[in-house]
Amino acid sequence: MRVGAFLRYLSFALLFFAAGGAYGQPETMAWSNLNGIRIEGQLMEFGTSLAVVEPDWLQVFSTGKERQTTSYNRSGKTETVKLQLQPRRERRDQPLPSWSFSAVQVVEDLGDGAARLDVQFEPKTDAEIAGAFLRVELPASFYSGGRAQLVDAVAPAPSEVSLAAGVEEVNEYVRAVASGILITGRRRQLEISFDSPTEVIIRDDRRQGSYDLHVYLTVLPGRASAGQSARKVFTIKASGEVDKAPVELALNAASPGQRFDGMGGNFRLQNAKLDPQVIDYNLNNVRMSWARVEMPWQLWHPNEEVDPLEAARAGKLNPRVHDAMEMARRLTRLGMPVIVSAWFPPAWAVLGNAAGGGPRGPRGAPLNPEKMNLIRESLAGYLLFLKEKYGVEAAMFSFNESDLGINVRQTPREHAELIKTLGPYFAQKGLATKLLLGDTSDARPVDFIRPAMQDPEAVRWIGAVSFHSWRGCTDEILAQWYAAARELNVPLLVGEGSTDAAAYRYPQIFLEQSFALYEINLYVRILALSQPKSILQWQMTSDYSLLVGGGVFGDTGPLRPTQRFWNLKQLASTPPQSFHLPIACKGAYLNCAAFGNTASGAYAVHVVNNGAARQATLTGVPAAVKQFRVFVTDAQRGMQELAPVPVVDGTAQFTLDATSFVSLISTP
Repeated sequence: MRVGAFLRYLSFALLFFAAGGAYGQPETMAWSNLNGIRIEGQLMEFGTSLAVVEPDWLQVFSTGKERQTTSYNRSGKTETVKLQLQPRRERRDQPLPSWSFSAVQVVEDLGDGAARLDVQFEPKTDAEIAGAFLRVELPASFYSGGRAQLVDAVAPAPSEVSLAAGVEEVNEYVRAVASGILITGRRRQLEISFDSPTEVIIRDDRRQGSYDLHVYLTVLPGRASAGQSARKVFTIKASGEVDKAPVELALNAASPGQRFDGMGGNFRLQNAKLDPQVIDYNLNNVRMSWARVEMPWQLWHPNEEVDPLEAARAGKLNPRVHDAMEMARRLTRLGMPVIVSAWFPPAWAVLGNAAGGGPRGPRGAPLNPEKMNLIRESLAGYLLFLKEKYGVEAAMFSFNESDLGINVRQTPREHAELIKTLGPYFAQKGLATKLLLGDTSDARPVDFIRPAMQDPEAVRWIGAVSFHSWRGCTDEILAQWYAAARELNVPLLVGEGSTDAAAYRYPQIFLEQSFALYEINLYVRILALSQPKSILQWQMTSDYSLLVGGGVFGDTGPLRPTQRFWNLKQLASTPPQSFHLPIACKGAYLNCAAFGNTASGAYAVHVVNNGAARQATLTGVPAAVKQFRVFVTDAQRGMQELAPVPVVDGTAQFTLDATSFVSLISTP
């Protein structure tokens, strides 16, 4: 290895360790927001964001996931986020100001529950605003009813303010200049010091829909001029009670639910140079049960005057189409059902531009209803050629995220009509391929699938229900997806699994413990609450890669797994032919899911511990199980096997290390 390459490898190795090695680190998101600071592994929850406020305080534009253009970098214990901020419309009727800002936030981990935030705003345009702020969001569950003490407050400001719940729609507790602030709540304390006297504004906005108390720390006051720059440095120290109480897990092996085939993956080919090595590594090292590949529809049928099936049979096949079909063949040979999904349509098949209007307007484009006969022939021709030339009978077909328009856009009714159109046509052509219902951009648009569910002609052709997990999901929404699949008596799939759709723009975030932890937490919650047949990771290629090195993300060191890879491999080690099992988790900061098969005697219990180290007791273990193998993944260990845990009278006792993913697996 050349010296330069070795130094880059060493830099990434140190970065990987620094990303999650300490238990007192700030948890920084790639868009600048902090979620809190971990003490002994437990997150002391508070939030921060960079906020620009309109003069009347009726509109507050704050940083958040997918709200702005951002870059992220870590060097040792320092994280740097650079942003371009513009007002974002949350409602169609919301007027937008015309200002634009660049901002930089540098977060340094000081250890012992403390972090230094260096915040800088620079307006790119003149801006009539109330100010630009570091906003600190205090969970009302911990801080409502507490108190705030101002340090060296400038008279006539009070030195202490009660944070009792306000009675007005908006309650402003205090507006004063001080050198720092100490906020005390139930089992939590937050101390913030400033590098110079700073205006502090504390507001209770809960009657406007927020669940938090907001502390605005002024960086740039009042009207801003283009090219003006303002900077402030804040030191935040968090403290509070760390929960180390033992936890109890109660397994109910007598009530098996839906079948879990195992983890799956997306194999949409986008990088001919980097994808092959990553795909090979993943397929050689992770048990995959389902797969999803792309139909490059715009390359299959670019000219509506040419029959694409006839051209393909004559040997005139676009190389990228061949590669996608060859990928499907490889996955089929490994025993995986394959879903075929289309992103980009040919221009002739849609109304308008398939790229759509972007984030400020509708994405994608609707299918041209006058071309529907040709559309169904084109899609069926692809699937027929895939079957006759490559030996792949696609299990299901979908347009990717058509609720959002990535890149075909449909209304719920159009989605139902398409299923009724394509389903019988595929069958007429001798294809067993069914339609994937939903395949939505995230879990929230459950209503998108309702018309098809209520149409008996559409239901006949639905092979599975699918949503993507990008923007999180409440317990109630996950329960609705579970109920939808059960009503139709078809499997539920998570067609794309992960947490941040914009992460490809700032790939260093993939190395952070926080990213890996949020991802595995989401998967375990989804498994426990909606019982999918599989979660298909986005992706098993170099895009959003679970690996680094080999040129991936610019790292020229050796190809190697990250914490995310080990999380997925550990979850994918659930014994085959398992069923979802109910499991009750009694204890804070836990997520649990369980699987088993009475016939084979194989069981798995997966636990994500988001808090401090503590002891755990598992009850309800079937009598046939005498011991569990134990595996752990965290910031330092990748699916490391620990000493086996014995089972006595249906009970197993084991240790949950801080901020770790622990799996107990028994095999016959």
